[in-house]
Amino acid sequence: MVIGLRQFMARVGTGAGEPVLDTDNGEELVHVQPSVSIALGNRSPDTPGTLYITTKQVVWLSDLDRAKGYAVGFLSLSLHAVSRDPEAYPSPCIYTQIETEADEDDSEDSDSECNDVLDLSKVTEMRLIPSDASQLDTLFQIFCECAELNPEPIEEGEEGGHNWVFSTDQLEDETGEGDDAECHFHQNPTNLIGHSNGDHDLARTVLELQIHDQRFEDAEEMERVSDSSHHQHQ
Repeated sequence: MVIGLRQFMARVGTGAGEPVLDTDNGEELVHVQPSVSIALGNRSPDTPGTLYITTKQVVWLSDLDRAKGYAVGFLSLSLHAVSRDPEAYPSPCIYTQIETEADEDDSEDSDSECNDVLDLSKVTEMRLIPSDASQLDTLFQIFCECAELNPEPIEEGEEGGHNWVFSTDQLEDETGEGDDAECHFHQNPTNLIGHSNGDHDLARTVLELQIHDQRFEDAEEMERVSDSSHHQHQ
């Protein structure tokens, strides 16, 4: 079940406080990053707050307003990446994509982006902007490690989760056949600075490796045939 982005107001302690963790289910605090702004969808960044990364979720709490906070579980994060391109976004940040239960036809331009009230159920992008951009690589690595702690659950009827083994038919279904598959790779290069949940990219990568391996095998076979013909003529 996809939960997506949600409000988070459960704090303990004085001042800005800290998030209440679900310790009964094994949630532990992994990293705290102060002075981080958050930008949801196409909105402008909020004033800096504190970022808490746990073994289960990402929590951002406003330093000024104890009633303002957001959280998203790692199972709802379909992608996270480091963004340093000023043409993509003015400030270096951790860019994330969030899975939601909203219909795919509903764009963020038609929801809370144009209204005063933010509809969190339709927010599909979140940017975390640390005041110290040198912390981006550290944050990204922590995101990766915590995402690995939260594999997608195996749904009823499935033989397994991301089992890392793909049949030829499965790979062809993912990418098409023959030259079309090769074109697909060129149009959709692997994201080298991001981490994506799911096995679709892995399937394409495995297929690409198989295509190149097959080329080498074909070349070796042609070489053996050529050598055999040469010896026969001698």
